[in-house]
Amino acid sequence: MRVRAPTWVKPAFWGAVVGIAVIWILGFTWWGWVVGSTAERMARERADAAVVPLLIPICVERFMQQPDAKTKLTELQKTSAWQQSEFVEKGGWATAPGSNTPNSAVARACAEQLTKAKTGSSGKRVGEVRYRPQTQALRVPG
Repeated sequence: MRVRAPTWVKPAFWGAVVGIAVIWILGFTWWGWVVGSTAERMARERADAAVVPLLIPICVERFMQQPDAKTKLTELQKTSAWQQSEFVEKGGWATAPGSNTPNSAVARACAEQLTKAKTGSSGKRVGEVRYRPQTQALRVPG
């Protein structure tokens, strides 16, 4: 003896399947849903964007406080542009306090600040390198 399902079960099942598919498509395309890995990547990018500007002055300061800062600055400025951040990373100046690995974004920005510095030949002292963060307008909700 075979059990027969009511006639409404088959259309209800397919309606649910189509409804779920439509919700998934709308959720991921229009409603801003993301998978966990994308959310983690976005969080990491936002954290870096918030932290990097704070670490650049520390990197510049640590670089300039070393005994042979003038020599190292000249050496950095003679290094090709694509290797300058690696130079800063290897020197340990882009490693945040309490961290074991250098931050490549900090190294890039620090190298950029340091290469803008004068080496002392034009009258500007080496210790006068300053970091000036870009100001951003704050939006107030409401």
